[in-house]
Amino acid sequence: KRILVTGGTGLVGRAIEKVVADGEGRPDEEWIFVSSRDADLTSSSETKALFERHKPTHVIHLAAMVGGLFKNIRSNLDFWRTNIHINDNVLHSAHELGVQKVVSCLSTCIFPDKTTYPIDETMIHNGPPHSSNFGYSYAKRMIDVQNRGYSEQHGRRFTAVIPTNVFGPHDNFNIEDGHVLPGLIHKVYLAKQSGSALTVWGTGKPRRQFIYSLDLARLFLWVLREYDEVEPIILSVGEEDEVSIREAAEAIAEAMEFRGELVFDTTKSDGQFKKTASNAKLRRYLPGFQFTPFRKAVKETCAWFNANYANARK
Repeated sequence: KRILVTGGTGLVGRAIEKVVADGEGRPDEEWIFVSSRDADLTSSSETKALFERHKPTHVIHLAAMVGGLFKNIRSNLDFWRTNIHINDNVLHSAHELGVQKVVSCLSTCIFPDKTTYPIDETMIHNGPPHSSNFGYSYAKRMIDVQNRGYSEQHGRRFTAVIPTNVFGPHDNFNIEDGHVLPGLIHKVYLAKQSGSALTVWGTGKPRRQFIYSLDLARLFLWVLREYDEVEPIILSVGEEDEVSIREAAEAIAEAMEFRGELVFDTTKSDGQFKKTASNAKLRRYLPGFQFTPFRKAVKETCAWFNANYANARK
């Protein structure tokens, strides 16, 4: 197997690379991690050239234009256009070169905004996503549409996973444009340095299921090797492991030994209140899978950020 990982230097790509290097890789697997420096995946010719150069038998497709709530609100059209181009180019190049299997990465924000909870794999297309990031959400939904098309028309084994909020080492810790957890880690670091209060955007009440990137990486390997459905599968901790943004901020403060005050800036948007996802399908396949406890994963991520601050803060 020659496994090409697009977006290979991002949060999830680095986690897969580490898990493979730490003994989860197999002797019959060659892993190739590529980034935007290797090819502009919005270009069909560059994408095709990348595939012809590496001749993968399998692909894990992680590359995407991503960002936190406020970046999405500002740039919905850019998120739609960029991601539609990337996904179409990657899937079509994989098809043209006869790739045996593609596993793409979706997101829980693709689910309808107005829905019942918990959400599961059958509900993806049941209504419009939240208005704050509709461009990204619809572009990601279309991967599922394309996967079905390649399966029905060409017999391709293209599938997708839907992780909940991923965090870990090598995340984007940019306060303006990053996701909530890495942004909070950076904020706590700065508040500790300056001796000021920690300001959390929003009320702190929204609830999220967070999955540690190294746990997600182990699950990606299982999907690549064992999961044969075209229908996506949610990769998430259980509903009982959902935490509020306030609880997440408190866990980070504890891990970073921050003793200051927590202040909630309620003039800032909360985004979606909750996106509770069911991992029942995953549990049917892997009843014994052990997730890293949230506080332990937060502690490891904070330790990585502290040790790599010069590079991580960009």
